[in-house]
Amino acid sequence: MKAPFFLTLLFLIFLFLLHKPLKCFSTSNFSTQITSPMLILELKTQEITSGSFPRAPNKLPFTHNVTLTVSLSVGTPPQNVTMVLDTGSELSWLHCNSTRSKQPVFNPNRSVSYRPVTCSSPTCTTRTQDFSIPASCDSKNFCHAVLSYADSSSSEGNLAMDTFTIGGSNFSDTIFGCMDSGFSSNSDEDAKTTGLMGMNRGSLSFVSQMGFKKFSYCISSLDFSGVLLLGESNFTWVLPLNYTPLVEISLPLPYFDRVAYTVQLEGIKVSNKLLPIPKSVFVPDHTGAGQTMVDSGTQFTFLLGPAYTALRNEFLNQTMTTLEVLEDQDFVFQGAMDLCYRLPINQTWLPALPPVSLVFRGAEITVSGERLLYRVPGEIRGNDSIHCFTFGNSELLAVEAYIIGHHHQQNVWVEYDLEKSRIGFAQVRCDIASQRFGLFR
Repeated sequence: MKAPFFLTLLFLIFLFLLHKPLKCFSTSNFSTQITSPMLILELKTQEITSGSFPRAPNKLPFTHNVTLTVSLSVGTPPQNVTMVLDTGSELSWLHCNSTRSKQPVFNPNRSVSYRPVTCSSPTCTTRTQDFSIPASCDSKNFCHAVLSYADSSSSEGNLAMDTFTIGGSNFSDTIFGCMDSGFSSNSDEDAKTTGLMGMNRGSLSFVSQMGFKKFSYCISSLDFSGVLLLGESNFTWVLPLNYTPLVEISLPLPYFDRVAYTVQLEGIKVSNKLLPIPKSVFVPDHTGAGQTMVDSGTQFTFLLGPAYTALRNEFLNQTMTTLEVLEDQDFVFQGAMDLCYRLPINQTWLPALPPVSLVFRGAEITVSGERLLYRVPGEIRGNDSIHCFTFGNSELLAVEAYIIGHHHQQNVWVEYDLEKSRIGFAQVRCDIASQRFGLFR
């Protein structure tokens, strides 16, 4: 199907749905008015099978067994790629190493629009200022970058430019990393994608380069589908988006990521009971440690020690009569989640669980039901499967921050408003949202 016809068809579908009453959207109706060009994409997840985990004794490493991905094409002629959507990082990159046997790669030699970035260009000398490791110059005078991530993975290669085609629109001279080496904490996950789409507030992120003032997404918990919208849009809700401002710190601090989507966490509730955690616990200290980041590239949510301990103790207290705790002090899921339960293998339902609410300045996210417990793949104790609490202790990972992962963003419409420096949240049915935009699995 050619792109112009597809866009026309999608626009006609969108107009039809715009005037069609929506009766299935949680407790609210939904209407959309396009105020400037907007791209609509399907947001998918990739799930890693239980056999994919490299195992240490009684432990699973910190890794993502579910990632959010988008599909697009790069180069001239276009090559199809699948990229992990990551609001927690800046530079988008693609695997360019042709020796990756039977794994997806981008081949720069096949693209006539591909251009490497020289190390003397302003792109390399100035726009890489937010990289954790400074860009360098390789033997061919090209701009060389080394990227490292919280899960101990890394990627290394050269900066380049090429045409990105997304939603039928072409974006020429898009800067990205053409990576030829690196280390992944989960090679099975890495083998399924071509690269990563950086979406933070840095000057070289995908959203910054495209000039979008807003983007938003909605992740379904039912069929692992969702929708990603790039561009300006105006949503009218019976239950409107609740916004929380982004935290700005202009002074460079060693442990504060200035280009992350940092919000102010003010409290945590369990079954509407506000935990007695001093607000000072949620405020970054003089080094910048303790910021709260909204990160689509991390699966679960991680809290600093004092907040995690308070939440763990209260959740444990409120589930004592309904759940059997796993008594195994050596088992820590993903190296940070030490509250786990035993449930019969043949039990297909969870008992009533106390909802957990993350309270931000002006907004709130409530996590309930199955999103509170995650069945650990491949872990069996007798006739029981193991389910772990989906909040972890970030200090066990040597991460000095609060991280709100995409697992707790399911069935939440998340809008990143870059122009007004804020993030909006609203509880919705994301599977219905995807269908209303003409996206089906």
